Amino acid sequence: MRIVIKLGTSTLAHSSGRLNIRRVEQLCSVMSDLKNAGHEIVLVSSGAIGMGVGKLNLKSRPTDIPTKQAAAAVGQCELMYIYDKLFSEYNHTVAQILITKSDIEHPERSENFHNTLFRLLELGTIPVINENDTIATEEIVIGDNDTLGAIVAKTAGADLLVLLSDIDGLYTADPHKDKEASLIPVVEKITEEIEALGYGAGSSLGTGGMHTKIHAAKIATAAGVEMVISNGSRPLELYDIVNGENIGTRFKPEKRS
Repeated sequence: MRIVIKLGTSTLAHSSGRLNIRRVEQLCSVMSDLKNAGHEIVLVSSGAIGMGVGKLNLKSRPTDIPTKQAAAAVGQCELMYIYDKLFSEYNHTVAQILITKSDIEHPERSENFHNTLFRLLELGTIPVINENDTIATEEIVIGDNDTLGAIVAKTAGADLLVLLSDIDGLYTADPHKDKEASLIPVVEKITEEIEALGYGAGSSLGTGGMHTKIHAAKIATAAGVEMVISNGSRPLELYDIVNGENIGTRFKPEKRS
């Protein structure tokens, strides 16, 4: 199985922006074990700006582009150092790919991205993909890593896309505001009613929210990729997700032609 796993900033970092060491170590251990079991793993990692905020001791996530880019430049170095160190402990090699919107939309550059990604998988690496926030501007930004995860899953011809965030899945209402809200375990088809459940924004360090996750589900399922939204605070549940068990919210794919 080819699996794309997207890690949100809230999964990787504490609210301070500093790395959640215990959780990231568990996640890398589980992903390494899944790879040992024969699965191909592609990691879409948020957290560059958030970790840069922490390392630069900024009081909050910056709003201006130059400071965002500076934080991303610092945080991306930190992220890749950590991934290289942790995956190397299990004898796995990571590779970094940083892309912008134009790398997706421009036919030649999109083909180059596709070819590089597939060659890295053939070579047995774990590609770590992020938006190139150090050079992205409002005009060329993809915007959020939920969408990026779906684009990568589509490009890779993945079997499964897993979005790990700070929420258990899609609810019938905003669970932060409505105590009666219940988790929706399976979405067979993304209807207008499902889209209307795209409430709320993401964490203070990240950019995503439920709206971006439903948008990602539309991209992924239309490409024949199954998608799961789950809580990244429980890394061991990745085993159950891969085994098809009812964890989080599972979006069923449209049938591939």
